[in-house]
Amino acid sequence: MILSPRNCLSVVACRSRYRSPASERASSKQVLAGFALLAAGVLLLLPSRAVFAQNAPTFTTVDPLSGKVNDAITVTGANLGKASVAAVFLSDDKNDYKATIVEQSDTKIVMKVPQVKPGSYNVSYQKGNSIYIQPVRFTVE
Repeated sequence: MILSPRNCLSVVACRSRYRSPASERASSKQVLAGFALLAAGVLLLLPSRAVFAQNAPTFTTVDPLSGKVNDAITVTGANLGKASVAAVFLSDDKNDYKATIVEQSDTKIVMKVPQVKPGSYNVSYQKGNSIYIQPVRFTVE
């Protein structure tokens, strides 16, 4: 609440309750400075996350799109080397079925279709202790 000195009954009350337009501007500037500092901090964090995301394994295609158990299929993408991808799986809504890797490079993985029931599966990979499901699908006939 902004009070003018004329509305105050005592000098002490006026000093504690009266806020001049200059002090209002100062507090607005402090709030804006706080937001600017917060925005700068967020911008500093973004490049590090973008760099991490660029190094994350990504699957772009699977060839062929369907096949039978024990068929060899090729998954292409980026950052697929042994340092990034420890294992490859076919995943449904409940389970991850580990495939045998036949060949592995930074841009492709050749794997054998694991023993699974016919159906549609996501192709996923393991990095560390986590399994990451990719938007690439393979259909087991």
